[in-house]
Amino acid sequence: MKPQEQLAAFVQDGLRAGHKADVLRAALLAEGWSQAEVSAALDGWSDHGLGLPVPRPQTQANGQDAVLYGLMFVALLAVTYNLVDLGFDLIAIWLPDPLQDRPYFGATQSMRWSVALLVVALPLFLWLDRRAARALGKDPGQRRAPLRRKFGVLTLFLAALALLGAAVAVVYAGLMGVVTAQFTAKVALVVTIAALVIAWFRDFLEEAG
Repeated sequence: MKPQEQLAAFVQDGLRAGHKADVLRAALLAEGWSQAEVSAALDGWSDHGLGLPVPRPQTQANGQDAVLYGLMFVALLAVTYNLVDLGFDLIAIWLPDPLQDRPYFGATQSMRWSVALLVVALPLFLWLDRRAARALGKDPGQRRAPLRRKFGVLTLFLAALALLGAAVAVVYAGLMGVVTAQFTAKVALVVTIAALVIAWFRDFLEEAG
């Protein structure tokens, strides 16, 4: 029997015997089990006054979730990257950098690619997000789906990295004394998109009640 199976069996037997969760926790911690392992084992059961432990549902990953959240993540990356790329090109045109020797040219091809990708990726992302929301409305237990939480964690992590990178760029530009209107606008664009991503996906980390 694997260690985690032994732990689950011990908790089940202990609860069935009438021992309180705090007593079982103390005993397991005293034997060297980690706080996270003990909490995970105890959280798998509840007591409704029946005289025996009641298992809590544990949602498992499935192929449909993998396809849904995998495509959603790729679409999100395409949307955010091309929004930033297109925004940078437009900012460079509207706010020429006085530090450059010549005006900004050659952005037309890049902008066309960004627009083309956004035309495809943005509707796809919105449709997938709506599909995930409908599934959640029908079954609130979907909040426990492992892939949903992993998707939320990874998305928020990348958004936080973008904010951190923007902060580093601002400090560096300030030290170099090259904070231009174009640079400020580009940083503001990155921060805005990262903040929108965080606001959009923060509920992906919420547990079902």
